Amino acid sequence: MPYLKLSDACLAYGHVPLLDHADFQLDPGERVALIGRNGTGKSSLLAAMAAGSGKGRLDDGEVWVQPGIRVGYVPQEPPFDPAMNVFQAVVSGMGETSALLAEYHAVSHQLAEGQGDHDALLARMDTLQHELEARGAWAYEAQAERVIDRFGLDPEASVGSLSGGQKKRLALAQALAVAPEVLLLDEPTNHLDIAAIEWLENLLIESGVSLFFITHDRSFLDRVCTRIVELDRGKLASFPGSFTQYQQRKEAMLHEESLANARADKLLKEEEVWIRKGVEARRTRAVFRVQRLDKLRAERQARRERMGKVNLQLDAGDKSGKLVAELDHVFKAYGERQIVRDFSSRIQRGDKIGLIGPNGAGKTTLLRLILGELQPDSGTVRQGTKMEIAYFDQFRTQLNPDSTLADVISPGSDYVEIGGARKHVIGYLEVLRRISFRLTSVFFVGKNKFYSKIYFRP
Repeated sequence: MPYLKLSDACLAYGHVPLLDHADFQLDPGERVALIGRNGTGKSSLLAAMAAGSGKGRLDDGEVWVQPGIRVGYVPQEPPFDPAMNVFQAVVSGMGETSALLAEYHAVSHQLAEGQGDHDALLARMDTLQHELEARGAWAYEAQAERVIDRFGLDPEASVGSLSGGQKKRLALAQALAVAPEVLLLDEPTNHLDIAAIEWLENLLIESGVSLFFITHDRSFLDRVCTRIVELDRGKLASFPGSFTQYQQRKEAMLHEESLANARADKLLKEEEVWIRKGVEARRTRAVFRVQRLDKLRAERQARRERMGKVNLQLDAGDKSGKLVAELDHVFKAYGERQIVRDFSSRIQRGDKIGLIGPNGAGKTTLLRLILGELQPDSGTVRQGTKMEIAYFDQFRTQLNPDSTLADVISPGSDYVEIGGARKHVIGYLEVLRRISFRLTSVFFVGKNKFYSKIYFRP
């Protein structure tokens, strides 16, 4: 019996269907990867599956979940209350029991630290113990403590103080704390360091849990998945085996599709020429050809083409000075924790530098020091001259979700400058819409200026 089943699912935003009568089934022991272009609806599909039985977030169709199974869901950007500590956040996914477990953990911590009224705390702990025993919740607490330790998190740390990678670990820990039979993961490797990704691969393979996950990480995909499902133009196509096997089969399918489309277009062109010459409606053959032409026109109009490929190149823009940034004996700490210690470096125009390290080591802090967004506790950071800086942070804080696309692309102006040419923002957005290229992939530098050359090929 399958764990999850999607039947005749339909979902659309505007006039473009993301899911067009799609079907899917997840069986026990499977690790299925959902792939597809950005913006095709992968996250929407995963969220609909996580919503459970019934229509949920679908416009039509149904999601069926095997009764009694536990499903863990990790969205791409998990929402957490920054005021919570790690333990509270992990158990928050356990329903009504979560509040009792969180309070029991807090009382235990206060007793261990000698805080508050000792007798009152003991009385409250005794009450909580009885309530938790009645719910059979001790197994949940033990599981929560195990996954927190396994992910290397401090149970008392504030969620608001965690780095992007640590928040992703927290989201995974929250999903695993309920000991799920099925895990739904949306980009699980985002923000994780290399060691954490390798550890997660081994965990998912050895745990035996059934997976349905989205990823653009080729290595993670090849190692973890047992089947690939592609979401393309509203339809789901299944490909057993590795990503390499999928590529071979997909290439053959696209070749056959292009040949079939070419034959249909040729026939349509011939029939259009014929209809212009006039129709003898009294003849049966003529009536048949008119009906066939109507059908060919309808099929051609309903055909959804694949998204085009994009080559993007960046202009250098105005020449800056040779020096980009110079750091001299920089020191930065938060409390007793030293993030950057006696660091000196010189970055020059044309350098291409990769910054790696474990989650929470301070990579983003160092980047913000270089950009001048943070000031060092000691030492100096000197920036070059005539610089236009493009900074894309991991949480995309520079994008206001309440703003329109036109406001984001060209704040305060109706025009953008692309490769030295001035273009109205609506016309620019229309070009992007036609080629189905997502706006969040456009690189821009400076207010109302784009230093980019964008080449589109079908």
